[in-house]
Amino acid sequence: MRTDDPVLLDLTGVTDKAALMDRCAAALDLPDWFGRNWDALADCLTDLPEPVVLVVTGWQEYARTHPGEWRTAQDVFATAVEEGPTRLTVLLALGEPSEDPTKHLRQGSDD
Repeated sequence: MRTDDPVLLDLTGVTDKAALMDRCAAALDLPDWFGRNWDALADCLTDLPEPVVLVVTGWQEYARTHPGEWRTAQDVFATAVEEGPTRLTVLLALGEPSEDPTKHLRQGSDD
């Protein structure tokens, strides 16, 4: 699994579950049969064709306005990671979204 090729799931502007599912489908290139519900997302995440590092950005507003749905999304992601720890890593970017939220992932450390 390579952290230098993350998949960006930008949730900036997401206002409901349908939009969240659409963003997941687009970011992860989910199959046509993806039913845009929690069970279908869980199935797709545990059946990814190759290892994925998923960086979730812009999630803060959605989490504030839809806390129940956000908890469910976190549970779905966490369960998929637990079931396939070598297939999926999910990272939540902290802070407010920037112009290029993966910029820090591509830069080397001077430490």
